[in-house]
Amino acid sequence: MNTAAGRVHQVSVSSGGVPKLPVPLARITRAGVEGDSQNDTKHHGGPDRAVCLFSLEVIQRLRAEGHPIRPGTAGENLTTEGLEWSRITPGARLRIVAAADGAHTELEVVSYTRPCSTIRDSFMDLKHNRIFQDAHPGESRVYARVLREGTVRVGDSIEII
Repeated sequence: MNTAAGRVHQVSVSSGGVPKLPVPLARITRAGVEGDSQNDTKHHGGPDRAVCLFSLEVIQRLRAEGHPIRPGTAGENLTTEGLEWSRITPGARLRIVAAADGAHTELEVVSYTRPCSTIRDSFMDLKHNRIFQDAHPGESRVYARVLREGTVRVGDSIEII
């Protein structure tokens, strides 16, 4: 697959906390993902943390190490597939294009997420810092702000722009 393009593997939401559960689609607004909320709004959510993204390929590598992580269990809203995750850094812009009609949503990565103990059950020995960017570069989730609102569906394409 083209390293500048991928697809949405899973869209996940919860009424607070983890795991976030799969849904077929969700509206993405500047305020966040509709149908999703956070228990700790001091550290999660808000315009610069409206959407949390993570890579299916990183999840698969973590599972190969023995971690019980699955899409959504680390609290991400969008699990991507096929993107060169090392390129998903603060400042990167992503366009998600709807397969159905070509409408698109745009995101800008603002920061790496700092893993908190809420996601510890996704890791062997509860070592949630396994996805801390400083310790394991290129294996962190990221937070993004919404530049263009839209509806995102499983299977939609994602381009790095």
